[in-house]
Amino acid sequence: MKTNSTDRRISRREALRWVALASASTSLLGVKPWSAAAAPITAKPYGTDPNLTEVYDPGAFWPLTLDAAQRRTLVTVCELMIPADEKSPSASQVGVPDFVDEWISAPYPGQQANRVVVLDGLQWLEAESQRRFGHAFSELSEAQQSQIADDVCSLEKAKPEFRAAAESFALLRSLIVGGFYTTPAGMKDLGYVGNVALKEFPEAPREVREKLGLPEGYTAAGAAPV
Repeated sequence: MKTNSTDRRISRREALRWVALASASTSLLGVKPWSAAAAPITAKPYGTDPNLTEVYDPGAFWPLTLDAAQRRTLVTVCELMIPADEKSPSASQVGVPDFVDEWISAPYPGQQANRVVVLDGLQWLEAESQRRFGHAFSELSEAQQSQIADDVCSLEKAKPEFRAAAESFALLRSLIVGGFYTTPAGMKDLGYVGNVALKEFPEAPREVREKLGLPEGYTAAGAAPV
């Protein structure tokens, strides 16, 4: 059986900055909680303008949620969804589990609702792993993990008995994928360059020049070579 050890921890400041950025995305807040509710969060929010230049220890703002077993399950799900390949590291290697833990631990209504969904989803994965194979989800082979994930990876195709688990899996996927592709490694994997300095401006594509009636050699800076 496989034990997944790919799990890079990131600083609390980095994880909190990640949460602040992700909070702007309403796509992460669309799944309603199911099953038994988790213990309520009593910590106070840090407000709309957190000081992200400070170095924070775990618990400085709010206690984190995941215990060791839950984290192992989450790390395994991250590895299953976004494994390392020749282009980029895995989701766990760039600290996505820390982001998810911070997200579901934050004392805001949307994150508190997500917390229930994520915790119940991780619990379901463990229970289903034991039921089918007699081992923890992190100890299963990739084929066995995929067999379970295949039953809950699509809300539209999920059987009625897997519907609630599929809703949880959808939220986990949104958090993991959204988190990964906001990291430098994830943006590089997408080919996103962003606002970076260039030594010279590339020539505008021929079809663009022809459509706009621009001369050959026209660049993004608007100048044609002499």
